Amino acid sequence: MRGLPSVGLMSDLERLQVVVGEVQNARQQVATVRNQVAELEGTIAAVEAQPEGLALHRHLGGVLIEVADREALLEDLKTSHGRLQEHLARLTEHEARLIEAYETMRKDLEGSA
Repeated sequence: MRGLPSVGLMSDLERLQVVVGEVQNARQQVATVRNQVAELEGTIAAVEAQPEGLALHRHLGGVLIEVADREALLEDLKTSHGRLQEHLARLTEHEARLIEAYETMRKDLEGSA
C-alpha cells in the first residue's frame, strides 16, 4: 500500500498506535453487536408476549408484511440471535487478544524508555 510504512519500517510507537486503533475498532464492533443482540432479545420477548389472536408484522424492504407462521418467525429470530451471540463471542475474544497485545507492547515500550 502506498503511503503506509511497512511493518518492518514502523517504530514501536507507531505499531502501538496501530494496535490502539485496532482495539478501538474492536470495542466499537463489540458494542454494536451487543446492541443488536439486546434488540433481538427484546424482539423475541415481544413476539412471545404477543397474544395469539393479534397479527404480527415483519418489515421486509420498505414494506410491512403480516406474518402467517408465528413459530417460523420465532425460530428465525432465535437462529439469528444464536448467530449473533457466536459472533459476539468471537469479537470479544479478538478484543481481548488485542488488549493483551497492547499491554505487552506498552510494557515493552516503558521498559525500553
